[in-house]
Amino acid sequence: MLRRWIRQKTNEFEQFGIDVIMGKREGLGPLLFAAFLQACSYLFSGIVQLRLWLYRQRIFHDTPLGCLVVVVGNLTVGGTGKTPIVEMFARALRDRGRKVAILSRGYKSKAPPLWQRWWHGFTHQEAEPPRIVSDGTRVLLDSELAGDEPFMLAKNLPGVVVLVDKDRVKAGAYAIKRFGCDTLVLDDGFQYLPLKGRLNLLLVDKTNPFGNGFLLPRGILREPVKHLKRASYVFLTKSNGRRDEELEQLIRRHNPAAEIIECAHRPQFLQRVGSDERRPLEDLKGRPLSAFSGIATPESFERFLREGGARLVHVRRFLDHYRFTHEDLVEIFADAQRAGAEFIVTTEKDAVRIAATETCPLPLYYLRLEIEILRGASDFHEAVGKICFPRGRPANEEPEPATVAAIERPA
Repeated sequence: MLRRWIRQKTNEFEQFGIDVIMGKREGLGPLLFAAFLQACSYLFSGIVQLRLWLYRQRIFHDTPLGCLVVVVGNLTVGGTGKTPIVEMFARALRDRGRKVAILSRGYKSKAPPLWQRWWHGFTHQEAEPPRIVSDGTRVLLDSELAGDEPFMLAKNLPGVVVLVDKDRVKAGAYAIKRFGCDTLVLDDGFQYLPLKGRLNLLLVDKTNPFGNGFLLPRGILREPVKHLKRASYVFLTKSNGRRDEELEQLIRRHNPAAEIIECAHRPQFLQRVGSDERRPLEDLKGRPLSAFSGIATPESFERFLREGGARLVHVRRFLDHYRFTHEDLVEIFADAQRAGAEFIVTTEKDAVRIAATETCPLPLYYLRLEIEILRGASDFHEAVGKICFPRGRPANEEPEPATVAAIERPA
């Protein structure tokens, strides 16, 4: 009971902070809290820029691993639609003959017990290896131990290795040495500077490019907008197909050379949770349904359902990466039944956080999304070819050999 109360109060405070950032709270309290966050933002900005300067001056050193490294990331926290792009890039590279590993830090994943880490340090001279979510043939960890995105990627990408570790240099070296990987995809790696030799793919949410323009914690920016200059390519995500000249001019002002590729997230079908059953999107039309999610931008998910013709008779939102309890789900299911929903829909990322032991009285589905290129390439495979094989290099050509020093880098 106490744990649930603490969790509820923590979530309420987090929501209060988000509302202040988004300008949804009024009064003296929110105003003072916003001023405090603004002061913290100036400090955070100084730390971010000092860190980048130290790497540029070679006071801090990055490490080459001698293979193709593709970074997919963003300047903001959450909500740019990164995971489907990581998935499609990894799949396209795999299909072109690359041995691909996705490296993730496993945000909000459950770390191994302290005693287990202590015992490894006591019995082994080498550093603890990264967590293997998928070895390319089997998914070895659940979403709690792997993190939502790594687990989802591992489940959807047979033939691709997925590793979780905060030290992505160590994880990359492990992927090369243990699995023979020649291509590394860094999931959410734009701010990860220790790994060298990268193609930086920067994602910008066209519906909310840079929030209120402030850095964390007053806004949603991880870096100043001027750091667009560090991108090799800029992907404008969640596009409605209409060009935003003002946004493109801003990007060009900071990065004249980067190619801009515009794309949209398109719903594909409804997949039943825990089953192979699929339903076409046409089944949404006119149906009363319940929707719940714990993602950064629930509005876009709910908009997809409404645009598909669904009548949302019950909607429940949680904080991003929220891990549903049994009590949460029982309450959601009961509310959906009372509202007269025919079935319940959630996101794919949320579906991986629902325990297999949960019993839903209504059919429960997740909405499958995929990326469609609108401008900058005729399709996603052409985009991958332009970015990763710019000189027409054969797909099966071996990358430069990784250095032994890099592979055997101690933690």
